[in-house]
Amino acid sequence: MKEFTINQNDAGQRLDRFVSKAVPLLPEALLQKYIRLKRIKLNGKGAKRDVRLAVGDRVSMYINDEFFEKPTEENAWLRINTPRVEVVYEDENILLASKPAGVLCHAGDAGEYNTLISNIKAYLYKSGQWDPKAENSFAPALCNRIDRNTQGLVIAAKNAESLRIMDEKIKNREIDKYYLAAVHGRMEPPDGELSGYIFKDSVKNRVYVREKPEPGARSARTRYRTLKCKDGLSLIECELLTGRTHQIRAQLSHAGHPLLGDGKYGRDGRSPDLPGQALCSYKLVFSFSTDAGILNYLSGRSFTLPDPDFVAKYF
Repeated sequence: MKEFTINQNDAGQRLDRFVSKAVPLLPEALLQKYIRLKRIKLNGKGAKRDVRLAVGDRVSMYINDEFFEKPTEENAWLRINTPRVEVVYEDENILLASKPAGVLCHAGDAGEYNTLISNIKAYLYKSGQWDPKAENSFAPALCNRIDRNTQGLVIAAKNAESLRIMDEKIKNREIDKYYLAAVHGRMEPPDGELSGYIFKDSVKNRVYVREKPEPGARSARTRYRTLKCKDGLSLIECELLTGRTHQIRAQLSHAGHPLLGDGKYGRDGRSPDLPGQALCSYKLVFSFSTDAGILNYLSGRSFTLPDPDFVAKYF
């Protein structure tokens, strides 16, 4: 239990508004429930959520200690009362989630908490698959990530051994990643490979494609094939042969075929008809060529999402 004494700066607020600021990790739905159940009391008694606080009032909160922690990216999942995770595949070791466009994989700016990893942690906690109090250091973690405005498959590890193996397989290019993309114009040739060097400007959070090596630039290769063409747009499948920041977006733009709706590398800015750019990480293939330990059962398996909305809309 924790008790707060209302001072001049706190006075005049509704009870529920004060609690939401004093305990930012407490989910709104849980906050309102605790007020109804009188686990949050005013001057030793139950109170309505909209009662106004006065100087000297005592607000007592009979809630779990973890909600009083300072908000960080690691404990942001506590704020999520109803996790939103579209599970594509799940077993005792890993989870494959379909990330919508517009959702961050990890927290970016301070205060953002409704990220993919936070929702996955909340989902695993509420389903009884993860107990943070029973762990010394491990927490569920993402093995790969995709841009905020890109949709698609993301791998989460439920235990440390799976995380280690997945990190190793991704590093050694033993997991094949395929994307669907809608681009302007027709690719010439229709099937081929984009290669070059990518230089990352961390300050601007933007990358630049170079034709020749230069200090700080890393090699980038993307294989593509054209699937459909319609109304000045092409639907292509891209296979990442390297995994650089914004690789597909930057290389296609550099080739003269920017993604539809790409506000950073595109020619037309963000599209009001799309939640992000027309890019989806739609298929993962576990093509293990070396031992994968407890994850050997995944070798040779592939997972594919249904066509994203932009395919039906434009093709």
